[in-house]
Amino acid sequence: MRRMLISALLVVIAVAFCAPLVTMLATSLKTDAELARVPPTVLPAEPDPGVYRRVLESKEVPVLLYARNTLIITLLSMAGTVLSSAAAAYGFSRIQWRGRNVMFAIMLATMMIPFPVVMVPTYVIFKHLGWIGTFRPLWVPAWFGSAFNIFLLRQFFLTIPRQLDEAARLDGCGTWGAFWRIIMPLSKPALVIVALLHFVTVWNDFLAPLIFLNHQDQFTLALGLQFFQTRSGGTSWNQLMAVSALIVAPSLLLFLVAQRAFVRGIATTGMKG
Repeated sequence: MRRMLISALLVVIAVAFCAPLVTMLATSLKTDAELARVPPTVLPAEPDPGVYRRVLESKEVPVLLYARNTLIITLLSMAGTVLSSAAAAYGFSRIQWRGRNVMFAIMLATMMIPFPVVMVPTYVIFKHLGWIGTFRPLWVPAWFGSAFNIFLLRQFFLTIPRQLDEAARLDGCGTWGAFWRIIMPLSKPALVIVALLHFVTVWNDFLAPLIFLNHQDQFTLALGLQFFQTRSGGTSWNQLMAVSALIVAPSLLLFLVAQRAFVRGIATTGMKG
């Protein structure tokens, strides 16, 4: 009986989470006439998949250009945060140095500072560097690490036996050699979590591109979605939902591909706690 109740509860939660996604897909396939029908229908009576072709071929809102911009920023940022956060976490977990715990506590304290607090100083810095209107403010900071990702990777690195490091050093491996040849290969589940979480964050980011980008040909998908919604004073809901589905699809596909490593990483890092 207990297992049945738990299964029923999980089904209810799954339906609640899937309902918006199903509604988005169903709305994207409806015709304009069906969208205006009262009372509204849940599923389209005559699905119109051509709306996706019209969205992709739109010259007023070049979705493919926005997707390319978003992909470039996301990949550069994801590579930077994985490498820099892993290097910093290695220093906090495997190397003994004076003031390590104090610096780690200060780093964790930065997680409590919201982005709007540092938004204006950050903009001023990038303006003096001449980076406003370019992609660099959106991916260069990721190469200096992320407090949450450093914390997550440090906790995982602490679970790796130190005997492996010592054995590597006896074989002539240095500090960086142990990092690249021992720690990084054993930390793939945690690295996958960091990469996936950062991918979703950057892929869906709206505020930072809104602040730092000036030209429409530099827009990301999040900015393009907002521009698509307000370009003519009205909203074509089927096309808007089609664009939303195209934005959500890469994150879902990436999770499905890396699902096993993602679940394993959550279990091994203790992130579920």
